[in-house]
Amino acid sequence: MTKVAAIQMCSSHIVDDNLANAAKLIAEAVENHAELIILPEMFAVMAFGQVNKVSEQELFGQGKIQQYLANLAKKHNIWLVGGTIPITSTDPNRVRASCMVWDNQGRCVARYDKIHLFDVVLSEKEIYQESSNTEPGETAVVVDTPFGKLGLAVCYDIRFPELFRKLYELGAEIVAVPTAFTVPTGLAHWEVLLRSRAIENFYYVIGACQGGTHSSGRKTYGHSLIIEPWGTIQTEQLQLEPGIIYGEIDLKKVASARRAIPSGEHRREIQ
Repeated sequence: MTKVAAIQMCSSHIVDDNLANAAKLIAEAVENHAELIILPEMFAVMAFGQVNKVSEQELFGQGKIQQYLANLAKKHNIWLVGGTIPITSTDPNRVRASCMVWDNQGRCVARYDKIHLFDVVLSEKEIYQESSNTEPGETAVVVDTPFGKLGLAVCYDIRFPELFRKLYELGAEIVAVPTAFTVPTGLAHWEVLLRSRAIENFYYVIGACQGGTHSSGRKTYGHSLIIEPWGTIQTEQLQLEPGIIYGEIDLKKVASARRAIPSGEHRREIQ
């Protein structure tokens, strides 16, 4: 079995501070024998008014944030899922919200660009327009790891079961979901959505979250979760402050659930 760690943070708009905090939490997870570590969405820069996300963008394969995580993965001999990083897009006014995976040699072995963007009106005072500064991705991503086939999704993606079915079709046995859920949507929907995606596809789903009040004043829900293929909660972060939750990945549980209820084989075309 593989020990996995989901890191919860309360990131600010200051990149260097966030990188230092991430490094401390990663080191702690390594001390506790985690082999696969997942950082939350926007771990390196929780934009102040969503402005500096574009100003902190990096070219893919270059830049301080990417090199920092590559070095940490190699130093600690771990596989690392880098939350999301603002990566240069084809639009000078927008970035890609890119979730990358580094192997234990510090090589970037996968990149997923967030497909579904958070354009919502929760109240008169809480309005989000992620598409104003983020360009959507187009492609589902699953990468081979020593621990199983790892699929990638980000936050708002969790509301779109067709993406998670595609990850299943691509062979995913584990799905990492870096997240910065709002408080009202988190209270109402976070756990049930994460568990539903696990149950529908019988794989592990790991939500690494932002949690707390950020330097911009934005509040995020936290409650990082590790869900087993049967939909049971293996571990949950109940506190809002930064921290780490740990779980065990046992691929026999994936195979057992899929044998018991082979729903993937029972799908029918619906007119």
